[in-house]
Amino acid sequence: MADVIKLLPDHVANQIAAGEVVQRPSSVVKELLENAIDATATEIKLIVKDAGKTLVQVIDNGAGMSATDARLSFERHATSKITSAEDLFQLHTKGFRGEALASIAAIAHVEMNTRKEDDDVGVCIKIEGGKIISQDVNVTPKGTSIAVKNLFFNIPARRNFLKSDHVELRHIIDEFHRVALTHPDIQFELYNNGSEVFSLPATNIRQRIVHVFGSKTNEKLVPVEEDTEVVKLSGFVFKPEFSKKTRGEQFFFVNKRFIKSSYLNHAISSAFEGLLKDQAHPSYFLYLDVKPSTIDINIHPTKTEIKFDDEHTIYAILRSAVKHGLGQFNVAPVLDFDRDPNLDTPYNYQDKKADVPTIEVDANFNPFEEDVKKPSSYSGFSTPSYKKGGAGSWESLYAGLDEEQDQDDFSSIELESEEVTGSLFDEAAEETTSAITFQLQRKYIVTSIKSGMVIIDQSRAHQRVLYEQFLKDITVKEAVSQQLLFPLNLNFSKSEINLLKELRESLESTGFMFSNFEDDSVEISGVPVNVSESEIGGVLDQLLSDFKEEVPETGFSQTDLLAKTLCKTLSVRTGEPLNKVSQEALVNNLFACKEPHISPFHRPTYVTMTADDLDKKFI
Repeated sequence: MADVIKLLPDHVANQIAAGEVVQRPSSVVKELLENAIDATATEIKLIVKDAGKTLVQVIDNGAGMSATDARLSFERHATSKITSAEDLFQLHTKGFRGEALASIAAIAHVEMNTRKEDDDVGVCIKIEGGKIISQDVNVTPKGTSIAVKNLFFNIPARRNFLKSDHVELRHIIDEFHRVALTHPDIQFELYNNGSEVFSLPATNIRQRIVHVFGSKTNEKLVPVEEDTEVVKLSGFVFKPEFSKKTRGEQFFFVNKRFIKSSYLNHAISSAFEGLLKDQAHPSYFLYLDVKPSTIDINIHPTKTEIKFDDEHTIYAILRSAVKHGLGQFNVAPVLDFDRDPNLDTPYNYQDKKADVPTIEVDANFNPFEEDVKKPSSYSGFSTPSYKKGGAGSWESLYAGLDEEQDQDDFSSIELESEEVTGSLFDEAAEETTSAITFQLQRKYIVTSIKSGMVIIDQSRAHQRVLYEQFLKDITVKEAVSQQLLFPLNLNFSKSEINLLKELRESLESTGFMFSNFEDDSVEISGVPVNVSESEIGGVLDQLLSDFKEEVPETGFSQTDLLAKTLCKTLSVRTGEPLNKVSQEALVNNLFACKEPHISPFHRPTYVTMTADDLDKKFI
């Protein structure tokens, strides 16, 4: 029998490695930006076209490379960061495995221009599909410029799996944010299709966060600092009132490297316990510095997951530090029964002596004298503004009060009712309805039919009703909008504002009215009839979160996703009580739908039980 195991050719092995390292254009952005940082660059420019499918170019003013180093950098497992296995546990750089450039060159057209500061000329290397096409001497500025063109040109199947340009660009911006937030001392620029998206000057961490997420972010930040032998913690958390229903702005950085950790995220959530609204998530930017020997970052191809030697201790330190930060800046309530803030002495009064109060009395003052006397020099008493008209003049002050009191009859005043009803629908007189409904466990609505009874899931049923209503509104464009008395201003990041602009036409078809768009805020002047003003922020947050994952290319798919998001956010929840009119209206509206038996998310909305089914239960 012939041997069956063979060594793979280099180009096949490189393509397999590329599948682990390069998943989408944002993966190329991450690797190239990290290489530029390792090259001690102070200015980094990122240029993308067609969301990175056509071009991803990174230009830096770093150390540059010689001709030999430039050629070797595209070989597999060629790196200047480590020399032995022990170096893997003392890492102070970003890239170290030497697979990034080799993997990228295997699936794209790559052109590198690089020059060291001491060299007169640089080198230009062109590679296509892992094969070096040319290597020439070139006049180029100090540093390195790498252009990656036509990603996945030789793997069309992988290229077909890429999402739309909007989604891929958002992934690129996310990677750009993760790198830019970690290195505020480096100037970053991002250009997409020739237009500037970000221009971030070198600054400190707080200002970098403000530059990335908008000027309104500064007032939301609460500093967090803690220095221990295990970990040095610094960064910021958002105030509880600015929490969101989506996990958007949550960043952990360990040794200047972005990581994902659900375990550490739970520590932050527990620190905010009792301060957040239901189903809200805190936002944070936290930087952890630990000894490189106590972590292992080589457990994931993208290096976004790491292992800690003592994860439980870091959890406890993180939780207590965030709690301390919230309490220190009076964000969280503090109970201190021994301290009275009214007895605190202001700083500018600490060295002053107390003034002893004095009392002066005008012995000649007579309030019943007819003539107005000259005011006393004592300023502690003021003369009444009315004319003193003798002993009987004071009675004139009360003249007519009895008559006015008789004229005012407060019993005839009608007060506006402030009764709040739990109805979600237009109420009709309960006497006109004949169906018998009742709510079970604040989750199901039970009603009778000829053959038995129907048990309806109130949340799913309401989702189906709202879904078909929103589809009709967006398609026909006849939705009713209620105008706000005072326009509402909401703050979002630049990428979220751009996404809202893309969805503006569809949102206005549902009843939203946008009066103004700024770089980091939007002004809303009208909302759909069934949306309250307090729900607007949560609805748009959920909408942006869903559309960040995928923005459909076709209009129908976009409308479908928009309607699903709105109905999921605005539907009645499980555990919410409904009165009789609301129950009956929900039942009638459900069975008036085109597909009443399933929710928009393909879950059953109701089940039926016939009399025979009930009879079988008693056998």
